[in-house]
Amino acid sequence: MNSNNTDAARVEDYNHMKDTSYTISELAKEFDVTPRAIRFYEDQGLIAPTRKGRRRIYCERDRVRLKLILRGKRIGFSLAEVKTVFDMYDSEPGEEGQLTYLIDMIHDRSKMLKQQRQDIDAVLHDMKDVEKRAKAALKQLKG
Repeated sequence: MNSNNTDAARVEDYNHMKDTSYTISELAKEFDVTPRAIRFYEDQGLIAPTRKGRRRIYCERDRVRLKLILRGKRIGFSLAEVKTVFDMYDSEPGEEGQLTYLIDMIHDRSKMLKQQRQDIDAVLHDMKDVEKRAKAALKQLKG
């Protein structure tokens, strides 16, 4: 394939992506969330669908943002942190600042999760000891 065909294909893909729209029901089904959750993210300024009358029309940008919101929540970022990343992408310092902030957030979240894992391991160890003693006491009671 020559360069002109490749460029034409890219333009066609971009135009298709730009023209793709989704309903709230389609996005809710795709991402296994409720329409109410999607409306909440809209109220928080995280996504911004256009409207046709009372219907919300979501574009590919909204779909990608919804995917990023859910991914961020899954790894423990608050919606405020997700919004900060989006806002940085939309304005200065742009992508570089966004990525630096994201790396810092990931580092902080990783540190916290490692501490939580240590805490959980300690609690599990303590529970195992209590269980052992309870079984021994039960065995003694049964004679």
